[in-house]
Amino acid sequence: MSHIVQIQTEVRDPVAVSSACSRLSLPAPTQRTVRLFNGEVSGLAVELPGWRYPVVCQLASGQLQYDNYEGRWGDQAHLNKFVQIYCVEKAKLEARKAGHCINERTLQDGSILIQVQVNS
Repeated sequence: MSHIVQIQTEVRDPVAVSSACSRLSLPAPTQRTVRLFNGEVSGLAVELPGWRYPVVCQLASGQLQYDNYEGRWGDQAHLNKFVQIYCVEKAKLEARKAGHCINERTLQDGSILIQVQVNS
């Protein structure tokens, strides 16, 4: 049986963050305090290409803190891709943890189809 799922992403898993960074050839994320334009924030910092400030994953809340000045200090597409790949990596980790098989396929529009075969 096939199901379509919509997910609101909360970034809470440091392993999936690291896997997403590796997959996107980004530097490994680091736990630190980061100065954004209007203040400091602590969490797991991810360096995106061409961004003035890193994105900070606050794992306890699942929220991302960043300042890209409406795209002037960093292309939103890089953040969107990171979140997409984080979701894929998190889904794969959870499926494998439950003993399921996963197939992944990138579609022409850039979306990613994940099929989880539930082993009964």
